[in-house]
Amino acid sequence: MTMRVSTGSARYWIGKAWLALFGWRLETEAPTHEKFVFIAAPHTSGWDLPLMLATSYAMRVPISWMGKQELFRPPFGWFLRGLGGIPIDRGARKNRVGWAIEQFARSPRLVLAIPAEGTRERVDHWKSGFYRIALGASVPIGLGYLDFSRKTCGLGGFVMPTGDVRADMDKIRAFYKDIRGKHPEKESEPRLREEATRPGVSAGLEVA
Repeated sequence: MTMRVSTGSARYWIGKAWLALFGWRLETEAPTHEKFVFIAAPHTSGWDLPLMLATSYAMRVPISWMGKQELFRPPFGWFLRGLGGIPIDRGARKNRVGWAIEQFARSPRLVLAIPAEGTRERVDHWKSGFYRIALGASVPIGLGYLDFSRKTCGLGGFVMPTGDVRADMDKIRAFYKDIRGKHPEKESEPRLREEATRPGVSAGLEVA
C-alpha cells in the first residue's frame, strides 16, 4: 500500500498564499529523501497544524499522519484522508511503532508526521515513537519547524538515527534550541526518557 498524498500545484499555491497571508517566510533545505519521519517543533498552539500543513504544501512535501480508524468514518473521513490521514484499526494501535515500520517497508514514498511532544503543554520528555520508527525503518528524521519569533518555517535538515539515543538527540536539541513556539512558556526541551537509561530504545514504545 502506497500512502502518498499528492501535493499538486493547487496545494502548492494554497500553501504559499496561506504563509504570505499571515506574514510567514519559508526557509528550508530541499528535501533529499522520499521516505522519512517528519517531526515539527515546538508544538505550543492550535495554529501549528494549519501552518505546518501550509509549509508542507509550499515545500511540495506530502505529509501523512496516523489516526484512529473511527475518525475516518462519514461524513468527514474523506476530508481527513485528503489531509494525509491514515486510519489505523484497533488491533494495529497496540503496536503503532511496528505498524508504521511496516508501512515504510511497503511504501516507495512516505513522509510520516509524528507529534514528538504529544501535547501543546510543557512536558519533561518527548514521546519516543518517532525515534523508534525511524530507527526500525532505517529512515532519517526530518526536522520540521515553525519559528514564531521570526515567522519562518521549513525543514531544517535530517538526522539519521544510529541507536545512540543521546548523541542523536544532541543533534536534534542543537537544531531546535533557538526556535521559539507561539507560547514559549509551553515549550519542551527535545529529550527522551531513554537517554538517561541506555543507548538503545525499548521495542515496546508507542507513538502516542
